[in-house]
Amino acid sequence: MSELYNNIEPNVIDDEMLQKAIEEQCPEHIGKLAKRTGINFKDVTELELSFRNILQIDNLWQFENLTKLQLNNNIIEKIEALESLVHLVWLDLSFNNIEVIEGLDTLVKLQDLTLFNNRISKIEHMDTLQELQIFSIGKNNLTTLKDVIYLRRFKKLRALNLRGNPLCDDEQYMLFVVAHLPDLVYLDYKRVSDATREVAVLKYQDLIEPLEREEAQALAQLEEEEAKQKELEYHKAAFVEYLNGSFLFDSMYAEDTEAAKLAYLPGEFVSVCENLFNYGLKEHEKREAEVSDFYESLHEALTANQQEGRKLILDFENRNKRRLYEIRNASSYDIAESKRAEYKEDILQLSDALMTLEMLIADQLEVRVKHIPVRPHIQNMAGGVTFLLLHASCRDLENRHHEELLEISITTLEKSVKNELDEDLPADVRMLLVDKNTIVNAVNASHGIHLLKIDKRESDILSNTYRWQTSVMEKAVQNEINRNRERVGEIIQYIDNLQEELDNLRDPED
Repeated sequence: MSELYNNIEPNVIDDEMLQKAIEEQCPEHIGKLAKRTGINFKDVTELELSFRNILQIDNLWQFENLTKLQLNNNIIEKIEALESLVHLVWLDLSFNNIEVIEGLDTLVKLQDLTLFNNRISKIEHMDTLQELQIFSIGKNNLTTLKDVIYLRRFKKLRALNLRGNPLCDDEQYMLFVVAHLPDLVYLDYKRVSDATREVAVLKYQDLIEPLEREEAQALAQLEEEEAKQKELEYHKAAFVEYLNGSFLFDSMYAEDTEAAKLAYLPGEFVSVCENLFNYGLKEHEKREAEVSDFYESLHEALTANQQEGRKLILDFENRNKRRLYEIRNASSYDIAESKRAEYKEDILQLSDALMTLEMLIADQLEVRVKHIPVRPHIQNMAGGVTFLLLHASCRDLENRHHEELLEISITTLEKSVKNELDEDLPADVRMLLVDKNTIVNAVNASHGIHLLKIDKRESDILSNTYRWQTSVMEKAVQNEINRNRERVGEIIQYIDNLQEELDNLRDPED
């Protein structure tokens, strides 16, 4: 053990420590209840573990709803085991022995982060903390002003504490920070004045302008990449990804370099793929529209059913307002019992009516789900267009190309043997022109590779379409199961409440 801990007994975060910490921070009456019944860690939103000689962060995964965590004034050396605390807004790790900023990637909601008085020498690994508003990293080992530039990515940062770091000794420290963080309101616990900001901007204008241009270019590039990714996801949803161009053709030759030396397939192949791509997008729109129409029809059926159910309940309540009054004010026990029996019978009839109504809509929706209109277009696209365009047209083009390539290669071989070629061939091509068998075998092998690529693309489209169909139907079925269970539960609860209300009515003689 390090000499650092000679006079300190390191602790671990165990259930006993956590339970004790929660009891201490709860009001007295809640703390006593917690001791008797225990606490569900999932219900805890704030946790203080300060001054406990904690050496290692651990055992916090159960606090999945935690928003505030204090681990200050311990002997922690590494930021870790915080992955599950995705709702954390406030984190205090001040007065520890941390050397590297890390382990914060999942804390995307974090607004206030305190790393004051540690051993950190670089600001890094915080890119995902885009909600950060307050950041304290004073009294660490930051030595260069350029570290501050990293903080420009946090557009919501308004308060920053760097005081106590070596970089603060630079005479230009304040102006440099203010110039590079134009939205900063507080620096080292002091409000940034307008005068300071004006001087800072003027002094570092020549450095800030190119920096802003670089950031604008980076942002534009990021937005372009995100747009491309979004477009690709849409193409994948339509099962036509990478068919809008020469991607399939290029993939055929990616593992077939020998064939690429001999010939190039005409542009018809790419044209066929693009036709399939455009058709696929149209079919995707049709499928999405049909699924939308399907759910709209379900909603209409459910709405009509719910309205009928509400009417049954309203009629029941209107009918029994008078009866409840008569039970409460009956002049005799017999009269009260008679009215109570009538009310109970009416409750049973309402229960039967509501359950019957739910059974009818459940049966109706089950039939609709079984006939969800996704299969026809899938068969049309996968069975029709895919086979005709991709399987047939692409395969025909490849077969024709294969025949032409074989004929050209053999003719070239014969001319090469007779030294009748009009121009010199590259050395790697001459190596292929050894004899007729070598040429035929090489071209046939390439042909087989190309056909496999085409067949695999076709198979992928078929698999994806049927997988989509299955997922749509499974989701619709599960949604209906969940809805039915919830509705039956609501009916049972409502009837139970009516029965309880009836049972709670006092007899006139009581």
